[in-house]
Amino acid sequence: MNKKDYYEVLGVSKSATEAEIKSAFRKLAKQYHPDVNKEAGAAEKFKEAQEAYAVLSDEGKRKQYDQYGHAAFSGNNGAGSAGFDFSDMDFSDIFGDIFGGGFGFNFGGRQSSRASKGRDSIMHVNLSFEEAVNGTKKTISVNTTEKCDECNGAGGHNETKCSMCHGTGTVTTEQRTLFGSFMSRTTCPKCHGKGSTFEDVCHKCKGKGKVNVTKDIEVKIPAGVDTGNQLRVPGKGEAGSNGGPNGDLYLEFTIKEHPLFTREEEEIYVDVPLTLTEAINGCKKDIPTVYGNVSLKIDAGVQNGFKYKLKGKGMSNPNTGKKGDMYAVIKVITPRKLDKNQKKLIDELAKTDLSSESEIKKFNSYL
Repeated sequence: MNKKDYYEVLGVSKSATEAEIKSAFRKLAKQYHPDVNKEAGAAEKFKEAQEAYAVLSDEGKRKQYDQYGHAAFSGNNGAGSAGFDFSDMDFSDIFGDIFGGGFGFNFGGRQSSRASKGRDSIMHVNLSFEEAVNGTKKTISVNTTEKCDECNGAGGHNETKCSMCHGTGTVTTEQRTLFGSFMSRTTCPKCHGKGSTFEDVCHKCKGKGKVNVTKDIEVKIPAGVDTGNQLRVPGKGEAGSNGGPNGDLYLEFTIKEHPLFTREEEEIYVDVPLTLTEAINGCKKDIPTVYGNVSLKIDAGVQNGFKYKLKGKGMSNPNTGKKGDMYAVIKVITPRKLDKNQKKLIDELAKTDLSSESEIKKFNSYL
């Protein structure tokens, strides 16, 4: 079977430069790669282009081809479909530019040698209600990773080029299909894409460049944080890779319930129990707040559920520092047990006209 001229396959002249040959193959690979083009004949055209590029991009093979044509490679057993071996070819920059590591294969090269930020961490922190009100400082024990000080984060000593991938970070394998042989490139299993290995792996970090540590950090928690709020602590997450910065630590808060106060965002509520006589006659009451007691005048005839607003006695907003309000909610307590004298007084009171209130009149009008 007559093979097409390699220069004709790539669409270049016999005087084409290395750059022109590479550019021509890049265009054809992008057009005919079987993971991109499913049309009949596309796989065969890709195979031809790959074969042509493998010869013309190599100075030695190109000289042989120019002198002897296809016959130059017809006698090498077990060496690819054209009689030569693809395994030493480096397609990573071409396919990386075209596919960016997508389409089910990785041509990204030495990606793992790039500096990258460490992973962020999250910790759950419990606070009392008072700590949330006033803000606090906490010393927190964090389990994380940091750069190994034994190898300065490198993972070892005496760095050398990887013997398996020859520094590219990837290895090429040949796949034989009904359409012919295709090359695929994957991350090197020996150096994990770094392109280099160490003669002496660090005994402390076992080659990872990071070690697990537990360290105490002091954190200032602003006033007003609520359950579910998060506080970012920059640079206190896990160590970065290849000189990259540390990740961040996020503290997520859970606020313990208070036996007296309840909270709705920046507002605080407290129930104020009153006896019947206090509600009827009015009184002065000392009201506890998160900032200390205040004296509150209770109006005569105050109704159950009425709210007195105590301005600025609520929670601080952790972002603005502005304080919310507090509400004293009246709870009139009906006595469950009366002695004889108390019962007699209530009976005497019941004989008087207690139905003059508008709410009672409105209700009775429907009877």
